[in-house]
Amino acid sequence: MTLLAKPFVFVRHGETPLNRDRLMGGRTDAPLTERGEQQARDASALLMRQPWSVIAVSPQQRARRTAALALPGAPVMVVPDLRERDWGDLEGRPLSEQTPYEETPPNGEGWHPFCTRVTDALNALLATHDTPLVVAHSGVFRVVCYLATGTPYGERIGNVTPMWILPAAAPENWKMIPLEKMNA
Repeated sequence: MTLLAKPFVFVRHGETPLNRDRLMGGRTDAPLTERGEQQARDASALLMRQPWSVIAVSPQQRARRTAALALPGAPVMVVPDLRERDWGDLEGRPLSEQTPYEETPPNGEGWHPFCTRVTDALNALLATHDTPLVVAHSGVFRVVCYLATGTPYGERIGNVTPMWILPAAAPENWKMIPLEKMNA
């Protein structure tokens, strides 16, 4: 699995009640909290500085609402395969009960099928658009990290923290930089 070596910006959706309460919410279609809505509005000035070739969003309401608040009136393309991983029987359970990423949660989506789905969706975007903005989920970002570093483990990306993703032919040459630092 490899990602086309083209830059894009990734934004995780705003805070949801599940994020706030440290619960797994993969397929659960949770709304944004008031704080999550404000996070999206706060990112607007930064995200509106850039002309995006496409704004690709997960079909889940938390991602669609984040895009609508951060980029009011901008057209979006809903990409079904950017949806979050299905955690099966672990949906709504505390993050402390999460299985290792490489294991398939009971009645959930396996890691490798999830990675393939997300990678294929990102590659389709990168093949047809220059500099897309992707609004999705922490699990999608973990796939990007896995492609870059060989591991999905590490800090969870913050809610509505736009990141430049600069893939390279060799994973060790990838760069992930906060968008605000690129625009400073």
